[in-house]
Amino acid sequence: MLKIERLLINFKTLEEFKRFKEYGMQELSMLEELQENIIENDSTSPFYGIYFGDKLVARMSLYQVNGSTNPYFDQRQDFLELWKLEVLPGYQKNGYGTALVDFAKSFRMPIRTNSRMKSADFWDKMNFEPVKYDMARDKGENPYIWHPDMDGEMTSGESA
Repeated sequence: MLKIERLLINFKTLEEFKRFKEYGMQELSMLEELQENIIENDSTSPFYGIYFGDKLVARMSLYQVNGSTNPYFDQRQDFLELWKLEVLPGYQKNGYGTALVDFAKSFRMPIRTNSRMKSADFWDKMNFEPVKYDMARDKGENPYIWHPDMDGEMTSGESA
């Protein structure tokens, strides 16, 4: 079972994030976001990750969003925004991304994400559904949503 850790907002995490940017995933890089919010060892960060040894190999940001104005879910309820999910090359297809998504699902709140870089198959496998919302697509988004009842009996910790 993979251990998901809340990442501290500090200079060590900043250095670890630079490894992800090296691989050219500019739109997924959380480096600038981390730099803007850096407070030494902030333990309430929205960043989560998985380490392999002492190396950060997978990460995501997870924000709770006030659902009063959201067009993505039938009910105007709060939801989680799963953003910038990324696994380093060489560590992909080992269950790290699945573990991060399962961790987000464990909060038992609806989740919205944006499918990027040919990841639609991954989101389909994770039981997310594409949003049938024309305005989102007009903005260049490719939103996917998940609701706790979409998995039935979800088993946390399963990996692909």
